[in-house]
Amino acid sequence: MSASTRKRRWLTIWAITASAALVAIPAGAASGGAGSPFGARTLAQLAAEREQSVGAITPKVKADDGGGNEADEIAEGADQYAEARTSPGVVAPGAYGAAWSSLTNLPSSGGSWRNVTDLPYNSDDARYRDYDSNSSGGSGNVTGRMAAMAAGDDGYVYAGSAGGGVWRSRTGGGHWQPISDRLSSQSTGALALDGAGRLWLGTGEANTNADAYLGSGVYVLSDPHHGTFSARSRVGGDELESTTIHQLRFGGGKVWAATSEGVWSHSTKTLGGAWKLEFAPNPDYLPGGSKATDDSAAYKNITNDIAIDPKDPSKVVLAVGWRSGDDYNGFYTKVNGTWTRITSGFGALPTDAANVGTVTFARSADGSRYYAIDESPAQMAANPDSGLEGIYSAGSPFGPWTKVADYKQLAADGSALTSSGYMPGVQSWYNQFLTVDPADPQHVYAGLEEVYESKDGGSTWSTVGPYWNFGFSCWSIDPTKQTGDCNQTTHSDQHGVAIGSYHGKSFVYVGNDGGAYKRPVGGSQDASGHATDWTSLNDGTIDTLQYYSVGVGKDLTYGGVSVTGGLQDNGQSVLRSNDTVMGSNFGGDGGDTLTDPANGCNIAEEYVYLAIQVTQNCAVNDGSWVTDSSKVTSYNVAPADNATSEARFIAPITADAKDSSTWIAGGRHIWVQTHGYAIRSGSEWTSVYDLGAGRTATAVAASGGKVYAAWCGPCNNQGFARGISVGNANGTGWHDITLPATGADGIVPNRYLSGFAIDPKNADHVYLAVNGFSRHWTEGPGAGVGHVFESTDGGTTWKDISKNLPDVPTNSAIVTANGGLAVGTDLGVVYRAPGRTTWQRVGKLPAVAVLQLKLSPDGKTLYAATHGRGIYSIKVRDCG
Repeated sequence: MSASTRKRRWLTIWAITASAALVAIPAGAASGGAGSPFGARTLAQLAAEREQSVGAITPKVKADDGGGNEADEIAEGADQYAEARTSPGVVAPGAYGAAWSSLTNLPSSGGSWRNVTDLPYNSDDARYRDYDSNSSGGSGNVTGRMAAMAAGDDGYVYAGSAGGGVWRSRTGGGHWQPISDRLSSQSTGALALDGAGRLWLGTGEANTNADAYLGSGVYVLSDPHHGTFSARSRVGGDELESTTIHQLRFGGGKVWAATSEGVWSHSTKTLGGAWKLEFAPNPDYLPGGSKATDDSAAYKNITNDIAIDPKDPSKVVLAVGWRSGDDYNGFYTKVNGTWTRITSGFGALPTDAANVGTVTFARSADGSRYYAIDESPAQMAANPDSGLEGIYSAGSPFGPWTKVADYKQLAADGSALTSSGYMPGVQSWYNQFLTVDPADPQHVYAGLEEVYESKDGGSTWSTVGPYWNFGFSCWSIDPTKQTGDCNQTTHSDQHGVAIGSYHGKSFVYVGNDGGAYKRPVGGSQDASGHATDWTSLNDGTIDTLQYYSVGVGKDLTYGGVSVTGGLQDNGQSVLRSNDTVMGSNFGGDGGDTLTDPANGCNIAEEYVYLAIQVTQNCAVNDGSWVTDSSKVTSYNVAPADNATSEARFIAPITADAKDSSTWIAGGRHIWVQTHGYAIRSGSEWTSVYDLGAGRTATAVAASGGKVYAAWCGPCNNQGFARGISVGNANGTGWHDITLPATGADGIVPNRYLSGFAIDPKNADHVYLAVNGFSRHWTEGPGAGVGHVFESTDGGTTWKDISKNLPDVPTNSAIVTANGGLAVGTDLGVVYRAPGRTTWQRVGKLPAVAVLQLKLSPDGKTLYAATHGRGIYSIKVRDCG
């Protein structure tokens, strides 16, 4: 999602934690196959959560909840991100496109945003080798998730990010420029260069992870060396709007698209006219169909890839299926003009629905060899080690296929993932790529959590890009060595791959949760098979970092301010005022964050489920804690809802606006602690209110001891309910506000409540941000209308002040010192000036989600945490 599970190392054991992403498809929808739609691993099989006391070196593993395939961290993250935008019902296609049009038509402020994080982000920064850091793991410079890659033979490389658009390099990687900022979707599903050198973009990330956004269709650039994508470059009509696109393939004068709503095709010569729906296994569940509003509709027409025989383009094989299993999963081909499931003659590659899940194809340039990766829903549900059915090879897309690798073989070939419960392919539903060296049909690269290479058609494999270096004999925490004594590897969790050349030399380019990397084709390996020649391409000119949060405090050492924030699978970044390179002081996923405005090195960082750790020195550490546990400088202070899993994946935490030593955290309970950054134990939290069984906090805010808490429960579209509770930090006066489930316009809708903003002059004057779409787009009970509401009586009554605000999911709000109101939405920032009733757009950010807004210590600068384009700032005076 994902976010992924915290990666960290221990002194005496190597606990490989699940770097899992999340599910973007509405979490309330049911899978059609056996078991949970969310996958295999239970909490008992996840490695250590943040329950360790200071100096502990042996992780504790949570007890099995007895559910077998019950929701693990993948599911929880999926639930949160999707529920916020879809509950209480199903969102109709076109919602984001309409919202973007509405936003761009708003009057715009004259100010301009400044990218704060447009410099290298070194995940191995030697300054931050504290207990909870991944520094020295070997990923080097990182940025946000890359979902797709494309490369030519002329040094041009194209990287498609999960939420920050498409980027171009003219120098074989690096010195990047964004080329899709004018599009209404910055989410990439697929990139491909056709035989004429045109660049095709399929929008809508299709990794079924929670923080993936739907797309607006397919676009093409006839001159990718110089052009940029625009609405005019869209292929066909709106048939593929609000879908995700997993692959684009070419053959017979057509481009084929494997989407979340079936397989479609279009002429590559005539770009106008509608797309043709080639095959949808369950057309009744498509938009406009009789079952389009069914809870499981989003799962019923997922397709993964297309294999086309270049010798006869009329011969096509479709890989179709939902990763967690459904009756329609399988391979299909045309027989007498009808798409028919393949049931025999395929050889070792399974054809039964239980063992066909997410699939990726690749073929050699001469068409002599085909390869396939298959994830098995049945294995994912039953085997905690891996969901990978295997890697296969054949001389034709119709087989017979031969298995050339399974997860045990890959684990034995230099993998870093050899621990029970987390082995190669454990996330094969999320991590997949496959490509063949154009010069050698036997030379193939496969991507799962790691990067694998075979030079003999799959007979033998090397883990050229291990998950990390922890656990290898070459590893050292020595801060004078960036990756210890090991070579640099790539970031984990692979998604995109391409082979191209620069100055006559061929390179393989990979995209993963940490950005883009390259190494020479035929590059060097050490005795373990690990590559010695990876280069990070995340040079700071490309900023696709996916922030959940931002914190700003005075930099008492260097002057100015220190800026920090929590990220999807890239930990917590910290940027001191004199830095030319950002560092990472916490690893894994970074969630919400608190930063002391008076001292930017006082930081509380959330991992997931309210697992909070605190530091009072920016977590600066030389790694000496490895031999002396007293030298740890970050401390676990999680409240009890973390241990009982009664908090959201990214749960809310805040400090009282009038007292930075009073913190409020929300899970099932509302927790308060009054020791500020001097807290050292989770036992220092006090539960001041129990929201009730099945309820969990979605937002908290406090000022002068008055606390507001929003909650949901159930949080999905099956019985969705939301509410607001109000009380005092000392535990007195707590009560639930009456919010009718349905009613006239002006009533707070029955949708996800995502944020509060309290007037600093009056704690009874508060604003509420409401996520999701209004009832025009959301088909669910009580969806209502409006996104921003105001109360002047402490939350007892609310008034809709949305006015001309676009109908777009709204995530965060903040009151500026002059009384203005800034709001972060899924498509940018809007602002209502003091004394005004209407909204205007702040600057011109790309169509990127702004998940949190914070002010600088002096209140003069607004900071925006975007989920795909880093952190931006703008002077409040320039907001409008």
